[in-house]
Amino acid sequence: MKKINYLDSINSPVITEKATTLSDQNKVVFKVHKNASKNSIKKNIEKIFKVKVVKINTIKKKSKNKIVKNKRSKKKGFKKAIITLKKGQNIDLSTGV
Repeated sequence: MKKINYLDSINSPVITEKATTLSDQNKVVFKVHKNASKNSIKKNIEKIFKVKVVKINTIKKKSKNKIVKNKRSKKKGFKKAIITLKKGQNIDLSTGV
């Protein structure tokens, strides 16, 4: 298996209503590479944002078939990581890295 670069394993932050309510509990949500492990995600988040990660939960969303105006298409699946940070630390996603 090909080794993943630490900048490639984290694709983008997830900014939804549910993700912003999780920020009150000191949690941040990111889309990650489908082959990224919890340990690699933890190391990469700590290296990029200089914060202490307490816990990581990962979720795999399956791809879905979709029909719009009698045309079939496929909605891509992805892997999402919910990262719990140490109390008192946060990641400000609006400013960038």
